[in-house]
Amino acid sequence: MTAGDLRLLRRRLRVALTAGRPAVGTFVKLASPDVVELAVAAGFAFVVVDLEHSTLTEQDAVGLVRHADACGLPSLVRVPEVDAAAINRLLEAGAAGIQLSMLTRVAQAEALVAATRFAPAGRRSVSLANRAARFGALPLAGFLRSEQDDPPVLVGQIETARTDPLRDLVAALDVCFVGSTDLAVDLGLPTDRTELRVVVDRVSDAARSATVAFGGWTPTRGAAADLGLGDADYLVVGSDLQMLAAGLRAAAGEEHQ
Repeated sequence: MTAGDLRLLRRRLRVALTAGRPAVGTFVKLASPDVVELAVAAGFAFVVVDLEHSTLTEQDAVGLVRHADACGLPSLVRVPEVDAAAINRLLEAGAAGIQLSMLTRVAQAEALVAATRFAPAGRRSVSLANRAARFGALPLAGFLRSEQDDPPVLVGQIETARTDPLRDLVAALDVCFVGSTDLAVDLGLPTDRTELRVVVDRVSDAARSATVAFGGWTPTRGAAADLGLGDADYLVVGSDLQMLAAGLRAAAGEEHQ
């Protein structure tokens, strides 16, 4: 897999976000590269390596990102905060993009852009001694041009009703993502989904107004519409760990019948 192919993966994911149907991925929380290959075989459009709610280390994430790149599958990495150095290492390993949790302030979005773009658009540190730059085989000018033409895909998670103005918050991103579980907790776990749907619809409207793709998490494809994600462009369904747990519970139940 070459650096040029990484740009194609980013481009392919961006095209999928405008296809009129959801680009569907899943969270990866287990360190096994087999999970990535299973995701490819299942037909997922992308995976999100989860450095927020998992025991994965950065080294684990780098291995998963590299394997996804080699398999021709776009991988994003979910991070809990903007750590510019860590984000740079993940991008240099071949990550197609970064997904930032708990986005509430425009300053966070600006920091994410700065960490993932080279000057003058950002403040990302430049090196050619990495996989994305073909370990120096790609000329500096060519590397910078390819990163400018097909920059990392940026996803911001909206997980609280209290944020800076939504349109301003997501305007510089590729995807505005609703973290429905955290949002429900923030709203006090309403028994009536109407309150949650009102906020989700508000986020969706802001994304459309900013000409940004709209997305979110759902435990199953069938639950998406009930969560206000029926028109999502970017849909993350469950996780490898969730699916494994469900399969094990089902198998144990069958075993004891």
